[in-house]
Amino acid sequence: MKKSLGPHTIVHPTPVFVVGTFDSNGRPNVMTAAWGGICCSAPPCVAVSLRKATYTYGCLLNRKAFTISIPSEKYVKEADYFGMVSGKTTDKFAQTGLTPEKSMLVDAPFVAEFPMVLECKLTHHWELGLHTLFVGEILDVKAEESVLGPKGMTNIEKVKPLAYAPDTQHYFGIGQSLGPAFSIGSPKDQTRNP
Repeated sequence: MKKSLGPHTIVHPTPVFVVGTFDSNGRPNVMTAAWGGICCSAPPCVAVSLRKATYTYGCLLNRKAFTISIPSEKYVKEADYFGMVSGKTTDKFAQTGLTPEKSMLVDAPFVAEFPMVLECKLTHHWELGLHTLFVGEILDVKAEESVLGPKGMTNIEKVKPLAYAPDTQHYFGIGQSLGPAFSIGSPKDQTRNP
């Protein structure tokens, strides 16, 4: 029997995004955000929700562009740090020793050491309450060659992205593959229980 937990922001898994922006002085800034995900296929879009209180909020609105860097398990400490301090008073790149790299497509930086990045132009934003939902059209996805699979697309087992559990506030890695989508659930492969 299921027990009611009440209205909470709990979805498993929740992605760990590192949102990159430039501030008004052209200084690179990043912050970790967990409220986000893919929101449209055509055009390809990603959404991320930020609080007005964050430094990134104003930077993103000002520049109309952002990146989403995907940290691997190796960078869990740095990703966590990016979400704990403000870019208004701290140079997060200098503090972590990571490298800001300017996107060639949008007016935003990304984390060079992270295996994947989405380069996005801001297309929409809506105030929802405490958070504002920002939607960005994905102009390009860049990935290190070392995390690509045989068909030239990313291999999640090589990317080793982080997942966040909002209810316990812990980070997790990704487990093993359970089977191919749009195949494992095929009706011809299902056996019925008597």
